[in-house]
Amino acid sequence: MGASAMAQSLRGADAATTPVATKGRIHQSLVNWCYRDHFADLDEFCAAAVKLGCESIELCDPKDWPTLKKHGLTCAISGSHGFKTGFNNPGEWEECRAKLRERIADCVEHGVKRVITFTGFANGLSREEGGDNFVKGIAPIVKEAEQAGVTLCLEMLNTRDDSHPMKGHPGYQGNDTEYCIELCKRLDSPHMKLLFDIYHVQIMNGDVIRRIHRHKDYLGHIHTAGNPGRGELDAKQEINYAAVMQALLDVGYDGYVGQEFIPTRDCWEGLSEAVLACDV
Repeated sequence: MGASAMAQSLRGADAATTPVATKGRIHQSLVNWCYRDHFADLDEFCAAAVKLGCESIELCDPKDWPTLKKHGLTCAISGSHGFKTGFNNPGEWEECRAKLRERIADCVEHGVKRVITFTGFANGLSREEGGDNFVKGIAPIVKEAEQAGVTLCLEMLNTRDDSHPMKGHPGYQGNDTEYCIELCKRLDSPHMKLLFDIYHVQIMNGDVIRRIHRHKDYLGHIHTAGNPGRGELDAKQEINYAAVMQALLDVGYDGYVGQEFIPTRDCWEGLSEAVLACDV
């Protein structure tokens, strides 16, 4: 859906003053990279988020955060270094540390509470060696994050889907939920948690609801998408999002759930369906 068509959809939505999500028990967010190009500009994107009943647009540049605030939104989680680099490789430590320090400072200035991080790609490293490197490399940043009141969220990514560069990430080291949880445990900090991406977890491990209960203390942020295909949260995909959202409520999760599917049809329609599916 192009920006002009999206604007027309938003004008049509003006007639309804009640947002799509009304229950407010799940704090919903929109991931910037998936949807930004479907809107004429950031203000229109923010207006759509508000009409959907979302509270955040995430993984956007800090220069955009004042615009979010103008619309009554926050940034649920900040970006940092990309997923192709990470602390599993000592040669990338300084680059990743510099980017995380920069983003932690931005977060302190603007009141953002979470920053994403990644293991990086294996590139021949064993899981054991990569894990040891990750813990040693990120440890000083975890301490700095604690002092700043910011939580680092390690994202697990799937390595099975090689059909699209944003549907799967062959070669990524942190491709297992239990492996990533163990890394978080080894760092022994309430400011080092897991970004539990339901789509990636479903592909690599499954048993999503049991894992939510098992790892409730390490859930730092949540992402969604339909599987297979990373499309909309509709009847064509296999994940029961209402049940998964209820599980999050059952374990006392009160963080954000970021919608991160890749639109395959009308973007407003898909977002409305996804937000409604998670509004339990």
